[in-house]
Amino acid sequence: MESHEGAAAVGDGVLDFSRLSLNTLSVDSISDRRKRDTKQLYLNYNRLASLPSSVTFFCNLEFLDISNNGLSFMCEDITRLTKLKTLVAKNNRLDEFSLPKEFGSLPLEVLNFSGNRFEEIPLQCTKLLRLQSLSLGGNRLKSIPAEIENLTSLEMLYLGGNLISAIPPEIASLPYLSYLVLCDNRIQSVPPQLHSLRSLSLHNNLLTYLPREILSLVHLQELSLRGNPLVVRFVKEMTYDPPSLLELAGRTIKSRNLLYSPLDLPANLVRYLDLASKCPNPKCGGVYFDSCVRQIKFVDFCGKYRLPLMHYLCSPECTSPCSSNPQSDAESEEENSVPADRLQRVLLG
Repeated sequence: MESHEGAAAVGDGVLDFSRLSLNTLSVDSISDRRKRDTKQLYLNYNRLASLPSSVTFFCNLEFLDISNNGLSFMCEDITRLTKLKTLVAKNNRLDEFSLPKEFGSLPLEVLNFSGNRFEEIPLQCTKLLRLQSLSLGGNRLKSIPAEIENLTSLEMLYLGGNLISAIPPEIASLPYLSYLVLCDNRIQSVPPQLHSLRSLSLHNNLLTYLPREILSLVHLQELSLRGNPLVVRFVKEMTYDPPSLLELAGRTIKSRNLLYSPLDLPANLVRYLDLASKCPNPKCGGVYFDSCVRQIKFVDFCGKYRLPLMHYLCSPECTSPCSSNPQSDAESEEENSVPADRLQRVLLG
């Protein structure tokens, strides 16, 4: 169907061609002035297999919605829309090979590619330096590229409903990121520095603990953790591997402040000794290298949450310095099924 008689002009600067079963877009009947004045164009819910090159006639376009079509390809012509700020292309058939090479040159501030077939975040998207909102929910993403750190204007990142297993540390370098949605993935851990966040959605993942640094998120107002295994599976599976003879020797040298120099030891041992981590218990004074005890503490957070936070100790005999509250009556039956002595040691120290 190529007739556009059903197109609606919804106010100044808006053209609505949605739900017309279009498989192409003819602009012959649209005046040149109308083309110049159009800032919002709706082509959603049609039968478009690719982005029509005729959209470039709308030279001042700022908003384009091409959702719910059959799009599998986006032509190079889109890069000629030099004023485009918002592109909504959800629920199509796009993947990481569908975008033109120069897609990253667009002045986009909002990009929505949710409900497509992306297995990777296209590198072109990480070049959109003005981008404030990026949505790629409901795709097939397995990872987040380190290049995400280039999006220094990003405020909202929606990646729910994918296959992501890890959050890269580069996420923490985004200075304005306030809303991070990573629900319904396969995430097992959270990076410690996410200082600017106001909302963090991590429900339905594989989290067994959170880093202690979560307490430093002073701006955090919303935190979603439901549907995670959290503490119980971690407690059941946790084992302590005794230190090796090398580590025992290294601990002795560091904890007793024995003097040494590169003239006394091989270079590889000097480098090894430099990797010592101090036990966080101020009453201990010990160190550890590779062998340590992972301990979970429940800590009240903002009066709203009781979070399981991870601590690392030098040995099972060492007691964490961090305070914790008694176990809540609201704990699940699954938690109560863990042997009491082990749960108390891991959760309460």
